[in-house]
Amino acid sequence: MNNVIEKQNYLEKYRPQYHFSPESNWMNDPNGMVFYKGEYHLFYQYHPNGTTWGPMHWGHAVSKDLVHWEHLPIGLAPDEHGMIFSGSAVVDWNDTSGFFNGKSGLVSIFTHADTYPDSNRPRQRQSIAFSKDNGRTWTKYVGNPVLQEESIIDFRDPKVFWHRDTNRWVMVLAAGQTIRIYTSKNLTSWEFASEFGEGHGSHDGVWECPDLFQLPVDGDDNQQKWVLFVSIGEDPSLQEGSRTQYFIGQFDGHSFVNEHSPETVLWIDHGRDNYAGVCWSDVPVEDGRRIYLGWMSNWRYANVTPTKEWRSAMTIPRVISLKRTEEGVRLVQNPIRELQGLRVENISIRNEVVVPGVNLLSNVNSNTFEIIAEFEMSSAAEFGFKVCKGSKEETIIGYDVKNKNFFVDRTNSGEASFHDSFAGKHDSNLLSQKMVKFHIFVDRSSIELFGNNGESVITDLIFPNEENKQMELFVKNGEVKLHSLELYILKSIWR
Repeated sequence: MNNVIEKQNYLEKYRPQYHFSPESNWMNDPNGMVFYKGEYHLFYQYHPNGTTWGPMHWGHAVSKDLVHWEHLPIGLAPDEHGMIFSGSAVVDWNDTSGFFNGKSGLVSIFTHADTYPDSNRPRQRQSIAFSKDNGRTWTKYVGNPVLQEESIIDFRDPKVFWHRDTNRWVMVLAAGQTIRIYTSKNLTSWEFASEFGEGHGSHDGVWECPDLFQLPVDGDDNQQKWVLFVSIGEDPSLQEGSRTQYFIGQFDGHSFVNEHSPETVLWIDHGRDNYAGVCWSDVPVEDGRRIYLGWMSNWRYANVTPTKEWRSAMTIPRVISLKRTEEGVRLVQNPIRELQGLRVENISIRNEVVVPGVNLLSNVNSNTFEIIAEFEMSSAAEFGFKVCKGSKEETIIGYDVKNKNFFVDRTNSGEASFHDSFAGKHDSNLLSQKMVKFHIFVDRSSIELFGNNGESVITDLIFPNEENKQMELFVKNGEVKLHSLELYILKSIWR
C-alpha cells in the first residue's frame, strides 16, 4: 500500500488495525477464498460506489500469511447476466474444465443475480469464470449460466470442492431454506444429487452461504466427520439477527446425513457479528489446517454502523477443528498462529489472587491487543476484563460462575444509537470446569472471545470513543485466582 493511500485510509475513526477491511466503501460476505501458488486469495461482496449494500462486485485481495493483505483491482463485475453475488473458487489441478491447456488454474463459481425479463421477480443463476494468471484477471465462461432452477427464487452462494472418492466436483447451494447438492465432472455441467435441511436445525431466516468439508475428531484421521455450515438471514422478529449454524454428519459424495436429532441447533458463534463465513479451498495438505473467515457484521444493522469512509471488516482467520465433549462432538475455533507476529509489547502476570477494588491492569492503555488468561474459580460470582474503558463507556468480557457463561456485554460500549437492537449482552454456555481460559482479541471496534481453547466463541462489534483505551481486570463478590495472564499490544498490518 503506497504512502498516499496510507495517509488517507486505515487511520479513520473505528478503523480496525489488524482485521481485513476494504480501502473504502461497502463490503460483506467473503467469497472465492482459495490458496494457489503461495497466495491466499480473498474475494468479497463489494459495492465500489457506496458504503451501503448495492450492485454487487467481487472485491479482491491477496496475502502470503493471512495477516498482511495487498488490495487488487475488482475481480468480477456485473454484466448482462446480473450482479455478482457470493460464491467460491477452486484450483482445477487436472484441468477438468479444459480451460487451461492441460495445466492448472483458478475457477470461480458464483451467483449471477438479476430479474426475469419483463418482471420484478428475482432471478439467481450459477455461473463460472476462470483465470490463467493467478487470479489477476478473469474470463467469464461463454456458456454462463451453468446452473439454473426457475422454480426457486433464493438460489445462491455456491461452494464447490473436489470429492476424491467419487472423482467429481461437488457444489453445495442455498435454496430457500434447504441446501441442494450438485455434482459435476468438469465444472460446466451440473447434475442434481440431493437436498438437505427440511425439518433440520434452525429455519429462522433464509438459508445462505453453505460450506461442506471433512474434519478428524480430536485430530484422529481414523475418526472423520463432515461439517456443513449454513448461515441464516435476518428476521426482524428475532433478537439475534443474522447468524450461522452448523451440522455434523456424513457425506458420501451425493447426500449429507445429519447425525444429530433434527431439532438440534448448533451455533458457530454466540455473538452477533460473525456471518456468512466459509473456509479457504486448496490449503496445502502439509499445512493440515481448515481455515475459516467470517463477515464481522449483522444484517440487522450492517448498513447503518457508524463508519463513514468504509463499512465492514472480516473476523480474524480461524483454524477450526472437531472435539469430543460431554455434549458430543462440537466445533472448536482458534486464531491462526500467524497473528503472533503482530505482538510488539508484552505484559505478563503469574499466580495472583484477584480481589475487588484492585486493578492489575491499571497501567495498560490500548485498544488493539490480545489477552490470554487462565483462572481457577474460587469464591467470585463473576470475573473478567473491562476493555475500551473511559469515564462513561466500557465493554465487559467476563465469566458468570453461577450460569457457567462466558459473555460480552456491550450495553455501555459506546455509540449504539444507529440501531435499537445493537446494545446488549451475549453469552455462551460452558460445561462446569474448574479452570476458565480467555483468549481475547480487541481491535478498536471489535471483540473476539475464544473461551476455553475455542469451545465458546463470541464475536461482537463495538464503537467506543477512540480515546477510551483503559483496561480493568475485575472480580465481583469474592475472589478468583489468576494462574497466568499474557497481554500483547498488536501492531497495525497497514503501516
